[in-house]
Amino acid sequence: MKAIVYTTIALIAFAANSLFCRMALAEGYIDAWSFTVIRLLSATVCLVFIMTIHAYKLQRQVLASDKPSVDAILNDKGSWLSSVSLVIYALCFSIAYVELNTGTGALILSSAVQITMIGWSIYKKEQLSAVQWLAFIVAVAGFVYLMLPSAAVPSSNAAALMALSGAAWGVYSIRGKSCISPLRATGFNFVRSLVAVPILLLVGLMYLDEIGLKNISLESITSEGILLACASGAIASGLGYSIWYTAMPLLKTTQAAIVQLCVPVIATVLGVIFLSEQLTLPFIIASAVILGAVLVFTLNKKVPA
Repeated sequence: MKAIVYTTIALIAFAANSLFCRMALAEGYIDAWSFTVIRLLSATVCLVFIMTIHAYKLQRQVLASDKPSVDAILNDKGSWLSSVSLVIYALCFSIAYVELNTGTGALILSSAVQITMIGWSIYKKEQLSAVQWLAFIVAVAGFVYLMLPSAAVPSSNAAALMALSGAAWGVYSIRGKSCISPLRATGFNFVRSLVAVPILLLVGLMYLDEIGLKNISLESITSEGILLACASGAIASGLGYSIWYTAMPLLKTTQAAIVQLCVPVIATVLGVIFLSEQLTLPFIIASAVILGAVLVFTLNKKVPA
């Protein structure tokens, strides 16, 4: 029961990330660059608070039973490469959602993450069955179909940025597999990401117009935009990741992979309910093809439960 509750909350939080971002940008409450900066800041504050509590509990464990594994957890502090991937993911995510609706953005993101991770497995010479190869090819074909200009994807540039965001998160996820404590690694990676904040602000305030975009206007940032960015960072990202890492040990590897396929579906439902977004036939077809193919691939993967 605990696994179901934690997993459900985490998946809703991940889907809410797409909703909060799309809501803030579609309504013009804030610009994408400012949203990204506030999201990174609020997520860092939330995760640092959670990590402090986590570290305190671990240190008490050390005093009680001097476990070497606890020291290893406390020394897991992420990496700069993962932090760069995190910033690329967050920035491209925000810019793409200026034009993409909630469900489409979430599906492109999720598809790009899965294809990146499967592609890495192939590159590392992981043995795939004939069924897995077929599923991978079908997933890529569905992804290409999804990326074609349509009512669901009005801008190929936005779709490409969201795909880049998904690829960056895929890289982040691949690197995270070697972490002893994903929660602490993610927290420290968010802390490192703050190095990018002054750079993002400088570029956003002074140089965006030189690449055909609008410079940040501080006067146009509303309280609603700030609240949605904070919700995306602190609640959907900070708390969401923390709850997910609590749920993961309670799930089998295959279960953890499969339930994440629900995120684009939940995001689509949230977009329909809160933003009155319309479902299109190409989107429904692409969703069925991609998510179905990834499901088949995952179920046929020979990994320890």
